[in-house]
Amino acid sequence: MSGEDFNIQVSFRHQIRFTRGAFRADNALVSELLETRGRSKVLVFIEEGLRDFFPKLEGEIQDYFSDLSGLRLTAVEWLAGGEEAKRDDRVYHAAMGAIERYHIDRHSYVFVIGGGAFLDVIGFAAATGHRGVRLVRFPTTTLSQDDSGVGVKNGINAFGKKNFIGAFAVPYAVVNDFRFLHTQPEDTRRAGLIEAVKVALVRDGEFFNWMEANVLKLRALDEATLEEAVERSALHHARHIAEGGDPFEVGSSRPLDYGHWAAHKLEQLTDFKLSHGEAVSVGVALDTLYAAKVGLLEASEGERVLQVIENLELPVWHEALELRDAEGRRRVFNGLEEFREHLGGELTVLLLKETGVGVDVHEIDERVWEACAEELKERALSTV
Repeated sequence: MSGEDFNIQVSFRHQIRFTRGAFRADNALVSELLETRGRSKVLVFIEEGLRDFFPKLEGEIQDYFSDLSGLRLTAVEWLAGGEEAKRDDRVYHAAMGAIERYHIDRHSYVFVIGGGAFLDVIGFAAATGHRGVRLVRFPTTTLSQDDSGVGVKNGINAFGKKNFIGAFAVPYAVVNDFRFLHTQPEDTRRAGLIEAVKVALVRDGEFFNWMEANVLKLRALDEATLEEAVERSALHHARHIAEGGDPFEVGSSRPLDYGHWAAHKLEQLTDFKLSHGEAVSVGVALDTLYAAKVGLLEASEGERVLQVIENLELPVWHEALELRDAEGRRRVFNGLEEFREHLGGELTVLLLKETGVGVDVHEIDERVWEACAEELKERALSTV
């Protein structure tokens, strides 16, 4: 036998920017980010739901590119967004068809403007068209600006499982335009803050202290406080991806998915009527209380986390936790195996040791977890 091993090293540049009014004529951020090679083309996808909030957005984009040399706007396409866009491949194929129709190549750009689910679908099309074209993301929601928009994952749902089909691809750039942030419904903006709470819990205790101290301003959606939370959260997420040693999740540990094993299953069990932010809120509450119950986390620290979640007017329990299979086992526990299967290897769930510090465990005691669910049910129903 003969052969030889080769190490192939690839370096990615992950560009995260914050601005307001990215397509204003006097804002040079976008033009300075882009490289032009001859007449590079730009294809823009916008989530349909933004049309009511920003009826002039398409015209602003057209005017912006009319003044740029070396970049040609080929089209602005409005497509359906939200979680429905990920439930089948219709939006994905519509985006792929546009990439082919307008001859978008690797020297061109795909812009995507919308919430996290829409970014996932269009990002998957950009990652697979020509095996990858340059993608610039413009997240519009709290959840996408403080978390998923700066991530490197793209995909759609399949076989009843979230993100079963997809690809890892580092976007060319991410532009968090705060102009979009404050137009979302109030409950949507608050729900997105759970990802900031989550990343603070697993990476930065001081950031969690800051959120706790400013929780009333965050609940009131004070613009400056919300923007600071979003920016700090986004940079923490990007820093972990860049410096955490496993950007494409080849290992078995996913610190940024704290609270997500139950959250993803709850979304499925409710046919995605429970939003991702609300589901993560319940998942974080459950795993935090569980860590306290098994002695990993001080009870007082767990209570601080639960109070922050409740003060943000986010849920700590949902009735879908009550669903059971024919054997009487809670159906949410099927999420543990799906969580493990998604990466392979042994089950690895991160639990809190203290705020800002997590530890991996490889099993969940369902009896203790059941007790946590019941306690949180009582807590939730007592405030109704």
